[in-house]
This record gives sequence, structure tokens and C-alpha cells, in this order.
Amino acid sequence: MLTSLNGARIAFDLDGTLVDTAPDLVRALNESVAPLGFAPVPLEDVRSMVGRGARVMIERAFAREGRPAPDEAVITERLAVFLETYGADIARHSRPFDGVEAALDSLASAGARLSVCTNKPTQLAIPLLRALDLHDRFERVIGPEDAPAKKPDAAHLLVAIGGEPVDHACVLVGDSEPDALAAQAAGAGSVIFEGGYSEKPARTLGADRLFDAYGALPDLLAELVVTRKGA
Repeated sequence: MLTSLNGARIAFDLDGTLVDTAPDLVRALNESVAPLGFAPVPLEDVRSMVGRGARVMIERAFAREGRPAPDEAVITERLAVFLETYGADIARHSRPFDGVEAALDSLASAGARLSVCTNKPTQLAIPLLRALDLHDRFERVIGPEDAPAKKPDAAHLLVAIGGEPVDHACVLVGDSEPDALAAQAAGAGSVIFEGGYSEKPARTLGADRLFDAYGALPDLLAELVVTRKGA
């Protein structure tokens, strides 16, 4: 079955899909807002915030405290602290989800072409992947600054897969609504990880397939590619 993946272009989201980054993101978020007297934001609250980026995480921290929405100067200041704190020790607690490395190796052995399509800035995504020995498994790592627009815009995925036309063997693996919408907009297949950081239940996102363990992913992708080809 995996023979159907030869030449397939499989793009992966990063935070909440490949890597459980929430522990380091909540650490950076709390250090960025602690000087304002905020109570620590719990880890589980941050998991549902990650997909919208650091700026939104900071804005939601204000809302959680019952504070007025911060002005641009405050956001810029707190965001700078967040990025400095996070980037200085980017993989202190972050780890690939169970089975990620084996699944990626299986896909590569089958001839799939792998990339990363993430709304995390590339200047953070690449050091994170390198720190976790994942970077060299991908042809390219495309953050929002490397594309005309970020997910859920289709343009982000198109750049991530190499700028070639989308066909039945192009799939985005993600965990949240921006991933599902980007795939749909591009005409690509979509597979959603149920153990990720989605604000909405995975089953409501309209993905082609769902999975909850990486051991199942290679066969699931192979079956999806065959199904899309015959559709």
C-alpha cells in the first residue's frame, strides 16, 4: 500500500502536529506577562491558543485577566519579551509526539516528499526542528514570512509543497482549522491529528481523515492518496 506514496507531497504543520511545543510556549507566555501582575496561564489553556500565534496568545492572556485589550505598543513590547524568552531555550520541554520520527522515516522510505507548512516564524521553526533532530527529514520548512500569505490561505501550502500544481498525491497533515481550510482552499487532501491543539473538535473541521496515533499515519496517507486518485 505504501507504494502509492512514491512522489507524494506531504506537508506537515509543526506546533501541535509534529511537536508538542505547548510547555515551552506557556513558559514564554507567562514570562512575558508576569511583569504586568498576571497569574500564570495554565498549560491546557495555551494548547487551544497556539494555532493563532504569539500575538493572539498575549491578547488572550489579557482577556483571561479581565484586562482591556492592550494597545499596539504594549503588544509589541510583550511580544519582544516572548520571542526572546522562547527563542533562547526553544526546546527545553518540547518533544515530538510519540511515533513522529518512525512515521516520517517510513514515509521517506516509501518515496514521499516531506515539507513543513507552519504559521510559526521560520526563524523559530528551523532552530526547533534542528534541536529535535527533525530538520533534515524535510525538503523545506516554510513559515508565514516565506509565503505570500499564511494558513489558512492556500498560497502558504502551495509554497510548502514546492510551488507545483496540486494533485491527488498532495496532502497537508495538521491539527487545527487553519490547516484544514488551507488544504481545502488548495485542493489538497487534509489529515488532522486528534491529539493536537485545535480550538474546535477535530471531527468538525471537514478533514478527509483523522488520526490519533502516528503509527497509523503512513497507511492512512497511502489509502487517502489512492482514494483521491480514483475519485
